[in-house]
Amino acid sequence: MFHFVFALPWLFVVTRFLWPLHLPLVATCVAALILLVASQFHFWNKLSSGSVLCPEFPRPVVVLFNWAFGGIILLALMQLLLDAATLVGALIPGAGISVSDGFRYGMAGLAACLAAIGVTQATRIPPLKDIDIRIQGLPPQFDGYTILQLTDLHISRLFPAAWARTVVAHANSLGVDLIAITGDLIDGTLKVRRADVEPLRDLRAIDGVYMIPGNHEYYFGYEAWMQHYASMGMVTLENRHVVLDRDGGQLVLAGVTDRASHGGGFTAPDIEFAIRGAPDNAPVILLDHQPSDARRAASLGVKLQLSGHTHGGLIVGLDRLAARANAGYVSGRYQVGGMTLYVNNGTGLWPGFALRLGRPSELTRITLRRADGA
Repeated sequence: MFHFVFALPWLFVVTRFLWPLHLPLVATCVAALILLVASQFHFWNKLSSGSVLCPEFPRPVVVLFNWAFGGIILLALMQLLLDAATLVGALIPGAGISVSDGFRYGMAGLAACLAAIGVTQATRIPPLKDIDIRIQGLPPQFDGYTILQLTDLHISRLFPAAWARTVVAHANSLGVDLIAITGDLIDGTLKVRRADVEPLRDLRAIDGVYMIPGNHEYYFGYEAWMQHYASMGMVTLENRHVVLDRDGGQLVLAGVTDRASHGGGFTAPDIEFAIRGAPDNAPVILLDHQPSDARRAASLGVKLQLSGHTHGGLIVGLDRLAARANAGYVSGRYQVGGMTLYVNNGTGLWPGFALRLGRPSELTRITLRRADGA
């Protein structure tokens, strides 16, 4: 079923874009076959690693597949818009639209160029994004406290050790107080990803490095990965919290497991349990990979929730689809009751669809500020 769904854009491109071109039948068939191979990128992933989520090809091949697959998706969307315009034209007397081969070739070229830009944007070292977040009741000792949020690194053949090493170097150069990693660190088992994830061992912050699992941790050996993260010096927050203390001022950092835990018999996310026993007057910052439960967190008195998972929706316009699947939250800052929710676009992203257009990756440095009247 998974592969059939991804074949639908290919079928649409072949029937509505390729077939109307004035090409020899042999050329049409060859082009259709090449596009079919590209559209089944995830099938080849499964053959390479046993999982559609994890391509184990050399990095240039993964990049090429993402470019071709992304180009098919973009071309299908353009063809859909063209068909809609043609239909409208047919309904208006004297306004019929004739589509030349040259126009179609131009459309294909534009899709290919946009896909190349999208893959380049997706695979680069993310730029720094600075945001201030005001928190009611923040102790004065934590005014100006800095948190670097990393999320959705998806360390893989597409985001290998060299990429991770550069990200770590940039992160460490910022000298932040705390690093929070909000899930989906990897794509692949510990056996195949051990070397690629190793640079994360060198992450440094004054108050340490904290992490929670994302859904992808559960797909590739949850227990092995969580134990390995802990051995690398990360503090894992699985439905629990820690209390940060500065000269008597206190701040609570809590974390929960991911919804993907339900399918494997692992501990389900429990915000209430994670913050149970926290000091009454200390503001709570919650790390939750998926933003969907933000209202629940706000109702429990959480002041700030940091999430990822959505990748920012990847493409402006299509991000509305991601928003619908995540309770309306897809990218950036939201006010949810008395809580601020920040949904990070992601440091990396899933190598099965590495395309960003208008939703850039980010290294996010969050500076906490006291709210007016605090």
